[in-house]
Amino acid sequence: MRKFLLMAGLCGTLATAHAQKIAPYGALPSKAQVNWQDMEYYMFIHLGPNTFTDKEWGHGDEDPKVFNPTQLDARQWARTAKLAGMKAIIITAKHHDGFCLWPSKYSTHTVRESAWKDGKGDVLKELSAACKEYGLKFGVYLSPWDRNHPAYGTPEYNQVFVNMLNEVLGNYGSVFEQWFDGANGEGPNGKKQEYDWPLFHNTVYKKQPNAVIFSDVGPGCRWVGNEEGIAGTTNWATLNITGFAPGSAAPSQAVLNEGNMNGEKWVPAECDVSIRPGWFYSESTNEQVKSLQGLMDIYYGSVGRNGNMLLNVPVDRRGLIYSADSIRLMEFRQIREAIFKTNLALNAKVTTSAARKGVKNSSLVDGKTNTYWATPDNELKGSVTLDFPKSVTFNRLLLQEYVPLGQRVKAFSIEVWQDGAFKELATATTIGHKRVLLLPDVTTSRIRINILDALACPVISEIQLYKAPGLLALPEIKRNKNGQVSLTCASPDPELHYTLDGKEPTFSSPVYTGHFDLPQGGIVKAKAFLEEGKISSATVSAGYDIAPAKWKVVFTDGQADGADPVRAIDGDPASYWMTNYQPDASKYPHEIQVDMEDTLALKGFTYTPRHQLVRSGTIYTYAFYVSLDGKNWGEPVAQGSFANIANNPVIQSVKFDKPANGRFIRLVALAPANEKEHWASVAELGVITK
Repeated sequence: MRKFLLMAGLCGTLATAHAQKIAPYGALPSKAQVNWQDMEYYMFIHLGPNTFTDKEWGHGDEDPKVFNPTQLDARQWARTAKLAGMKAIIITAKHHDGFCLWPSKYSTHTVRESAWKDGKGDVLKELSAACKEYGLKFGVYLSPWDRNHPAYGTPEYNQVFVNMLNEVLGNYGSVFEQWFDGANGEGPNGKKQEYDWPLFHNTVYKKQPNAVIFSDVGPGCRWVGNEEGIAGTTNWATLNITGFAPGSAAPSQAVLNEGNMNGEKWVPAECDVSIRPGWFYSESTNEQVKSLQGLMDIYYGSVGRNGNMLLNVPVDRRGLIYSADSIRLMEFRQIREAIFKTNLALNAKVTTSAARKGVKNSSLVDGKTNTYWATPDNELKGSVTLDFPKSVTFNRLLLQEYVPLGQRVKAFSIEVWQDGAFKELATATTIGHKRVLLLPDVTTSRIRINILDALACPVISEIQLYKAPGLLALPEIKRNKNGQVSLTCASPDPELHYTLDGKEPTFSSPVYTGHFDLPQGGIVKAKAFLEEGKISSATVSAGYDIAPAKWKVVFTDGQADGADPVRAIDGDPASYWMTNYQPDASKYPHEIQVDMEDTLALKGFTYTPRHQLVRSGTIYTYAFYVSLDGKNWGEPVAQGSFANIANNPVIQSVKFDKPANGRFIRLVALAPANEKEHWASVAELGVITK
């Protein structure tokens, strides 16, 4: 059945050659947005002075000469992305520190002032050429926030930023996505910038009319509301944007995660996540590259829930993608290809409860996304049955709507034929561009997909079935307050082996039989094995410092009910101390003081925030003190802000400028990550001695 795919925004109806016309429903994607969703998976690259200063958010006062990736090879980045199965690369052309990866005429904080290539280099030029060579699309991230430019915080700055946009969008070929961050920090003169978003958007479209613009509210695609790469189990590609703006004026994170049913504009979710704990390269995270299972979970939670997966792979100080990251990317591609290699539905006979005149049931299993089946108008329910000549075993169901006509399905279920009757296997809500359900292994000869509710007649383009190979469960490493380390695994079958010397565990490494003591800290690496070592999991690693076995909290400025301060030093990041959140409770600053019992030579401290969105109390600005007697604190040994902690609430490690000896430590919370919260919380407070 032949289809005519027309640009959704220009047509009143879309039709098959011989089918009844189907009226588009609701907000519709542009042709560029349809093409964007078809990309599904691409690379983010963070690179700049932060790469060399080991920071996430630079302050803009860094010496530009610190930027010197002497082996920078954009072709290696592009080659890696291509081999990983990615479709594009988006690079941080300008982050919040204001450093430009091209020699901008409108800044003095650029590669021109750096030591790299004696100031004659241009990262964007090299990367755009490499993307073209390897058949990848090229995208750019430009932060409007500029902690270096003297005009930031004045009306003149908006034009400065537009000038930079014109340089980037006009000199490096086609740009498929323009990434806008809504961050709006204090400028040098203490003012926040009034961003002219209409001017910025118009500038993009003049230079790159087919670019998809990312921000909290699009207009091309939206932030998914977290930096874990996970969309909601319900995820609409439509969003209400009137009255909202990027940054602090954005919709709630819950709304961004799920979209709005019948939202006024088509603004699908992009799920950004880093392959490491941070966005910029840090040598300290070389052992913390996400596991294969972790990446698959993200894939199912993004691409498998009607979103796109934007995976950050930071470039190291040489200017290369680090080997551990590259190896994991190749493993990730291999497992995806193994999972989606054989579509079992291609062999099925398809029957439906109702179909509109002229559509073919076979369109559901022809492997083509531009053909579809639909119910008659006003029929919001329907079922599709797949019959197989002999029983099949599957554990993945993939569904797709024909989104150029709008997103319609509100709820569906899957049933399998067992013991002479259909039995419900799973239910779910939205489908959109793609929905993948993870199911237990099921063997059957008949499968029925029921559309339970829809906004308009459902229009389904694909039903696919797969048998995914099993992945060996990963070990989990935990250490308690007393320094006892335990290893667990989701499956009871594997044998767990570990090392404490930094080496890769093998089947001949010590076998885990029970908890072991590590009070002074160290690195634990663990691996799960099956079949006498023939099958093994990825390696899991955890680094620890001094255990807080003897520590005591000696002072806080209050607590919420059930949030005892001892929870901040109990070795369990799932528990927390939090100050009173009631409206009449004390406001910032807040503090907690700890007696470590022993005098230690401290090189830094760690702060683990709560990993919840509700009443998180995450600290943004801090001061940290060390004392020998708990009375005389002197000046703080460290003070500053936990960059990007609101969006990426992972453990924060702060190194002191010089070591400090002390028995007592004191964390003072000066400002919250969420300006609407007047309370503070600590999941874990630790020290760095190594």
